[in-house]
Amino acid sequence: MERLSYGALKKAGYDGYILEKAPEKVLQFGEGNFLRAFVDYWFDVSNEKAGWNGKCVLVQPIAPGLADTINQQEGLYTLYLRGRENGEPVDLRRVISSVSRCLNPYQEEGYRAMMEVAVSGDLEYVVSNTTEAGIIYDPACKFEDRPAASFPGKLTQVLHARYKAGKGGLVILSCELIDANGKELLKCVNQYIDQWGLEDGFRAYVNGQCTFCSTLVDRIVSGRIRDPEEVKRLEEINGYHDELLDVGEIFGVWNIEGPEWLAEKLPFKAAGLNCPVVPDVMPYKKRKVRILNGAHTGFVLGAYLAGFDIVRECMHDGSVRGYMNKMLHEEVIPTLPLDKQDLTDFAAAVQDRFNNPFVNHELMSISLNSTSKWRARNMPSFLDYVKLNGSLPVCLTMSFAAYIAFFSNDIQRLTGEGLVCRRPKGNEYICSDDRWVLEFYYDHRDDSPEDLVHAVMTNRQMWGQDLTEIPGFEAATVANLKKIRSQGAAAAYAACL
Repeated sequence: MERLSYGALKKAGYDGYILEKAPEKVLQFGEGNFLRAFVDYWFDVSNEKAGWNGKCVLVQPIAPGLADTINQQEGLYTLYLRGRENGEPVDLRRVISSVSRCLNPYQEEGYRAMMEVAVSGDLEYVVSNTTEAGIIYDPACKFEDRPAASFPGKLTQVLHARYKAGKGGLVILSCELIDANGKELLKCVNQYIDQWGLEDGFRAYVNGQCTFCSTLVDRIVSGRIRDPEEVKRLEEINGYHDELLDVGEIFGVWNIEGPEWLAEKLPFKAAGLNCPVVPDVMPYKKRKVRILNGAHTGFVLGAYLAGFDIVRECMHDGSVRGYMNKMLHEEVIPTLPLDKQDLTDFAAAVQDRFNNPFVNHELMSISLNSTSKWRARNMPSFLDYVKLNGSLPVCLTMSFAAYIAFFSNDIQRLTGEGLVCRRPKGNEYICSDDRWVLEFYYDHRDDSPEDLVHAVMTNRQMWGQDLTEIPGFEAATVANLKKIRSQGAAAAYAACL
């Protein structure tokens, strides 16, 4: 079967939107599944809906990468967005044509091409997703390296070439999953300016004419379809072979921190896309962590003990789904500093995302490192609720007991892989967490519920404080743990409704 290209699309009779030629307006560091299902999708829709008329030049952030494959397909790839919207299943196919080419800067030709794009009058944006480890200052990088090893080093080289060419500043959109990603990237660039002894005029250019934006990305991207039979079926329908086929959920939001003028400059608003420009992304990160991530950690441990294995199954059970929704709407949302309708809509989307018919998200994969997750995702909502109401949140209090139950249910042994427990349906499961956490629970495997709860709640290494100081919390947790052990987690969740 012919490989995907503009010619192959014409032969296959593809009737979707395609833009073959356009100016290269984006220099994108990163060419993996996420950026292609997220950023390049937004720009592709902007071409169609807002007449943006732009292309993205991709750059491999590390030496091995996808440049050859992307270029063989003329930048084209098939994107499937799958999930639920308003309770209904959605399975959309779109051929993305917003990518022009991909450069390998570790080859001389690729490095020269990157620097040519850097000084182009068409260039407006730099986008990056070089993983959480990508935004680092590496003092081993030199200005004369071709290229600098670190991403901030490469960006400094790009911006300096543009400054020397007398071209205007760029908008830099950082998508790495760290707090204040744009600010951290700018900090690294300034460190290289210092280390490399670059001009004061260049420093003023970077800090004054360029706009470094922190952003928050939110879309689950599963990437390639692993079932060869499904791939074969889709290729027969499409009429071409695609080495870069990508899959993500239908939900997506890109919160971009920046000045008001940026909302009009970016094409996303005109295209009707969910990419709001906001003065501060941190409230939106809090929304994501406490609602989306907090929902996962809040219900999956008890749900696993109740016999469920994947997230979607939980959304089909009235007690678990009702427990999650009560936790979100009555205990989490009232503690957040955003518009309540916005928070309610986000929570409703979470239920659709968890009920995705195309994704089998295993509860055990979510259970990894649950101690630090509960502390980061659920404890802030719990403490804020107590402070606001002077009482305990019913569901979050039960969630904490379910966390203890998960790590202490019929403990079998401690191995190099983790703490082996047995759930009520009879199978063994492995708790994966920091080693000291696993050793703690193993050492307390013979404790009474009262002694175990007290030991957990007074462990400051786990929680950064003594949780027994919260009035009524210890007694409620003991009672909840006993209920989970005697009646089952499903009944315990149902009792919260």
